[in-house]
Amino acid sequence: MEPPFSQPQRQSALGILILFLNSLQRWLRALGPVIVLYLFKTNTLNKTYLWLGFFLVLMVIALTAYLRYLHFSFFLDTPNNAFVVQEGVFNKTKTSIQLDKIQQVTINQSFLQRLVQVYEINVDTAGSAQKEVQIKAISHEVATALRAKLLKNKKELTIASPEDALDPNPEEAIASKWFLKISFWSLLKVGITSNYVRTFGLILAFLVSVYDTLRNVISESDLEAQNQQINTWFTQSSMLITGLVLLFVLVLLINTLRVVFQYYRYTITKQKDSLLLSYGLWNTKSTLIQPEKVQLVTITRNYFQKKMHILELKIKQASSTQNQQKKDHIEIPGCNETEKQTVLELIYNTLPTKGLVLRPNYRKLVFSVFVYLLVPLMGYLVWITYIDPTFSRYWFAAVGFAVLGSILLFFGFKNNRLYITDAFIIKQSGAWDVATTILEPKKIQAITTTQFFWHKKANIGSITIHTAGGTLSFQLGNFSTIQAQVNLWLYTVETTNSNWM
Repeated sequence: MEPPFSQPQRQSALGILILFLNSLQRWLRALGPVIVLYLFKTNTLNKTYLWLGFFLVLMVIALTAYLRYLHFSFFLDTPNNAFVVQEGVFNKTKTSIQLDKIQQVTINQSFLQRLVQVYEINVDTAGSAQKEVQIKAISHEVATALRAKLLKNKKELTIASPEDALDPNPEEAIASKWFLKISFWSLLKVGITSNYVRTFGLILAFLVSVYDTLRNVISESDLEAQNQQINTWFTQSSMLITGLVLLFVLVLLINTLRVVFQYYRYTITKQKDSLLLSYGLWNTKSTLIQPEKVQLVTITRNYFQKKMHILELKIKQASSTQNQQKKDHIEIPGCNETEKQTVLELIYNTLPTKGLVLRPNYRKLVFSVFVYLLVPLMGYLVWITYIDPTFSRYWFAAVGFAVLGSILLFFGFKNNRLYITDAFIIKQSGAWDVATTILEPKKIQAITTTQFFWHKKANIGSITIHTAGGTLSFQLGNFSTIQAQVNLWLYTVETTNSNWM
C-alpha cells in the first residue's frame, strides 16, 4: 500500500541510529589527530576524566540525533504541486520544492544503512549548490514510491509503473530488464588506467598528515633521527627504485579497489523514457536520469583505455553552480564503443556527429608554453642563481619537467577542437585523457564571447557557453565564425520549446 504522502511523515525509527552513527563518524574524523595524540599520552592522563568526557560526548550526539529525528518530517503539498520538508532542532527550517523543478532523485544505501535495512533518498534541483533534501532512513518501498511521485509531472510518470516502483526485490527486477551491465573485468581495466595523479595526491596528503601527527607525539631528537634514516634510505638508488615501484603498485591497487567498490554490479535499466542506474558494493546507489534534463555528456579515454577498448561516460544534469562536486556527476565507467552508442541514442535519440570544425590559433600554444613552461623554469634559474645554488643538483628534474610539459602541451593543443552541427556542439580537449563533451544548443543558458584588442587583426577570440550543468569554453578560434554561430544558437534557444528544466 502506498504511503499517504499528503500527510507529514517521519523517517523510520531506525533513523535515530543512522543519525547517531553518522554524527559519531564525523566527530571521529574531525578529532582524529587529537585522538591519536591522546592515545600516545594515555599514561599521563586521568582516565576517569577521559572516559567521562567520552561518555558525555556520546550522550550529546545521541540526544542531538533523537531531536533531529523528532523534528524532521516531509510531505507532498498537492494543491501547490510541491514537496515540503520541515527540520531543525533550535533553528527550524521549512523547504518547499516545486515538483517541476526537481532535477534528480537518488536512492542510496550505505554500509550502515544496509545493516539496518533502510535507504537514503536525495532530492536535487537547479536551485542549490548542494542536495536540497536528504532523507536518511526510510524503507525501500517508501523510497521508490516517493521517487515516482517526485519525478511525476503533468505529462508523464518517469517510473514505468507502480509495480516497478514498489518492486519488493529490486535486484531481481533489474537483472531481468537491464540493457547495459558493466562487467567486473571492465571495472578492473578502468581501475588500472585512470586517476593516477589524484590517487598519488591522496597518498601524499595522507603521508603529510601522518608526519604532522608524529611531530606532536615524538620528541624532536627522535624525529631528527628518523629523518636522517629516511634520507639515507633514499640516497641508495636500489632502494629508491624499489620505493617508486611500490608507490606505483599502491596507486594501481587503490585505484582498482576504489573503482570496484564504488561501481560494482553497475547496471542500467530503461524505464519508459528514463534510465535507472544502480551500482555499488558497500554503498549502493540508484539514480534515475531523465534524458531531456541531461545538460552535458563527456566521453573520456586515454591511450591505455583505447587499447583495451573501454571509455568513461560522465553525465551532468542541471545544477546551480559550476563548482558542483564531482561526486554529483553521474559516471558510467568501462563502456565499450557499442554501449556508448546505446547510451547516447537513448539520451539524444540519435548519435551526435561532428560537423564544422574550429581549431585554436597557434597563439594559444605559444601562450601555454610561456605560462606553464618558461615561467616555472625561469623561477628555477633565479632560485639556483640568487637564493640556493645547491638546488642545481636537481637539474635533471627541470629537464624532465620541460620535456614532459612540452609533450603534454603539444598534444593538448593538437586535440583541442570545437565541432559544430545544427543539433550538437562538441568540444574535444585533453593531452593524455582526451575528453569529448557534447551539448545541445537548445540547452544553452548564456553565451560569453571575448576578443582582446591585440587579437582583432588576427580575427581570433574566445567563447564560453553557459549551461545549467556547467560551462563549455573554447579559446582563440576564428572570431567571425564564432559570432555567426552565436547568433544561430541564440535563435535556436528562443524558438525551441524544451522541457530540460
